[in-house]
Amino acid sequence: MPATSTTTERALLRRGLCLEYTTLGWNVAAIAFLAAAAVAARSVALAGFALDSGIEIFASVVVVWQLKGTATPEREHRAVRLIGLAFLALALYLVAQTAATLAAGIRPDSSPFGIGLLAATTAVMFSLAAGKARTGRALGNQTLQAEANVTMIDGTLAAAILTGLVLNTAFGWWWADLVGGAVIIGLGFREGAHAVRTSK
Repeated sequence: MPATSTTTERALLRRGLCLEYTTLGWNVAAIAFLAAAAVAARSVALAGFALDSGIEIFASVVVVWQLKGTATPEREHRAVRLIGLAFLALALYLVAQTAATLAAGIRPDSSPFGIGLLAATTAVMFSLAAGKARTGRALGNQTLQAEANVTMIDGTLAAAILTGLVLNTAFGWWWADLVGGAVIIGLGFREGAHAVRTSK
């Protein structure tokens, strides 16, 4: 392989790792704040997004293994299956939490802090997803491109939940929080089933 091509590939690998480490750092830092905001506002959607961020952390770790060349095919298949099972567990948890919230007559409160955090998360996740997709295409790396889709989903979820929180704060539409949770439930079942099938 020509030296120029090797240098370019190394630069792209470094960029890919930098994007994954940024994703990891953001999600690790955000989880504690999201959990605190979810408890304070009694928000099913915020709690679900905090758990989703944990799945995103695991997905990023899998890509870091792959980019560093430390992942075996068996390890990757096992990791993808675990990610799928985590999505399914998230969806089932939110179904139970939503049912309990409705049965107890709990009305989620507004969460200005949650709104600010999700607005920032939406912008950051969409930017990271675009960078991962470009870098993955340049490298011809399917794993990085697939993880870009996970990050894009994370940004889309943040935007959907952000909308629910804003509607609750502005108009008192408490049920918008549960709609945001329902979006995560649907996506969790879909992505979980897909990951489990492709890991076989």
